[in-house]
Amino acid sequence: MKCFEKAVLPHIVAPLPPGLDPYQFAYRANRLVLKLLHLGLSHSTCLWIKDFLSDRPQRVRIGPHTSTTLSLSTGSPQGCVLSPLLYSLYTHHFSAAHPSNSIIKFADDTTVVGCISRGDETAYRDEVEQLSVLCKANNLQLNKLKTQEMVVDFRRKKTDILPLYIDGGCVERVSVFRFLAVHLEDDLSWRSNTTAIVKKAQQRLYFLRILRNYQLRQELLVSF
Repeated sequence: MKCFEKAVLPHIVAPLPPGLDPYQFAYRANRLVLKLLHLGLSHSTCLWIKDFLSDRPQRVRIGPHTSTTLSLSTGSPQGCVLSPLLYSLYTHHFSAAHPSNSIIKFADDTTVVGCISRGDETAYRDEVEQLSVLCKANNLQLNKLKTQEMVVDFRRKKTDILPLYIDGGCVERVSVFRFLAVHLEDDLSWRSNTTAIVKKAQQRLYFLRILRNYQLRQELLVSF
């Protein structure tokens, strides 16, 4: 099936409008098909995608126990070749409503960046609210538990910044934010990121030393 998905992939990417990068960035199949048709995909390709995503049998297995089968027509299969691309196309119109903000998307990770001037946070907070409304309108749900806010503030006279709320839930405010494997700090230093890289290197070198102690051949050590 994955081989067939890879064969379908060029048929989805080819008709996309110029300037739309589908790789930069739980939906319903019918709504997705309408968006794909609007982007210029052929009717036959859209019907195949709709059939592929609709009425999918799914079961859960834990040890020797297997659940009853459910039929799903929302979202896409985990590990599916087309899933990241289809999600990106489904959310390609999620763009910033205010010129002082940016919405950065990568797969299913979405980050709102707001530039606040003269203490006016209206545009930034409205941007978050509009993104929340847009997600609801497209059958998507923001996970408040996985959402974090980081404030970069170099003002000489700092004032208290009100917390950010999404659907009545307070968003956690952090001093270090992990963005696509890069650790960003609110003072824009690289201490946390450097520490994380060194720690990862030490872990991998440890395993390399263990393998060397077992006298593995050099080409295998280089491959590792």
